[in-house]
Amino acid sequence: MRTVNAYAAPSSTAPLEPVTITRRDVGPHDVLIEIAYAGICHSDIHTVNGDWGPQPYPLVPGHEIVGTVAEVGPEVTGHRVGDRVGVGCMVNSCGQCTNCRSNDEQYCLEGMVPTYGGGDRDGTITQGGYSTHVVVDAGFVLRVPESLDVAAAAPLLCAGITTYSPLRRWGAGPGRKVAVVGLGGLGHMAVKIAHALGAEVTVLSQSLKKQEDGLRLGADHYFATGDPATFEQLAGTFDLILNTVSASIDVDAYLSLLAVDGTLVNVGAPAESLSLNVFSLIGARRSYAGSMIGGIAETQEMLDFCAEHGIVPATELIGADQINDAYRRVLASDVRYRFVIDAATLA
Repeated sequence: MRTVNAYAAPSSTAPLEPVTITRRDVGPHDVLIEIAYAGICHSDIHTVNGDWGPQPYPLVPGHEIVGTVAEVGPEVTGHRVGDRVGVGCMVNSCGQCTNCRSNDEQYCLEGMVPTYGGGDRDGTITQGGYSTHVVVDAGFVLRVPESLDVAAAAPLLCAGITTYSPLRRWGAGPGRKVAVVGLGGLGHMAVKIAHALGAEVTVLSQSLKKQEDGLRLGADHYFATGDPATFEQLAGTFDLILNTVSASIDVDAYLSLLAVDGTLVNVGAPAESLSLNVFSLIGARRSYAGSMIGGIAETQEMLDFCAEHGIVPATELIGADQINDAYRRVLASDVRYRFVIDAATLA
């Protein structure tokens, strides 16, 4: 066992604090990663605050991890010491069910193992990337292309794949009109990726205060949803709407913006339930769907796509002693657009 420095939430109501945790010995199929950077995701905040249910405290969050391979198990062939690698939202799955065999490990029928707060196959509780080192099954370790800025690449492991997967699955591309609801950590990545895929991109945000950012990031149009005229003007317009916000929305209002056969996909995960009138679907053969990250193969595809197109998140680098302030700022929408922790400050 290896003892490493980390930052953990001691409870749902207390600030995160420095701790030491143990990492398992490197097994035959494991990779030991020296963490360089870890992104802060809104999901980290939801989780440690108990918004999605009770958690096994103390809990070390972090599922946007980039670092360097420090050791590999004897059976590992895909990674070598010194490789630049990443770890996203999951670190294990059964590997045998229909979904795992179809490269959809995130939908493992036995339950994928999340990077933190989950029961691993060895009976331990997983602890995340706000730490100096992590040991992960090699099958869940990703190659980070050299052309990607290593610090900015960390949020791709969640924000990148969370938006890339539904954009690819529902056909964002030339001739398609795509709307992105919200221009935050997820939304700004959705704009960049949809633009790179060749779609006509519209941002739907509460106000116009980020309009300049949205157009610079690749949006063709920008509308304020706080203006009722927006929903009248854009009715029946879009082939695909990606809702990235983790708050309650008027689902029926957004469904009204879809063209015939259009799809509204939820990737934001609000704590409260959402409701809709089924006639919002029936009236134009519309669909309402959800999407959760992507499988390992698709996540690697996303990293390679972002490297090819020069796509990285807009980030603000912080030290470990700024984590609690960063949480406060995320909740206040005071970041453009993703915080990244310098893991060297944990040492």
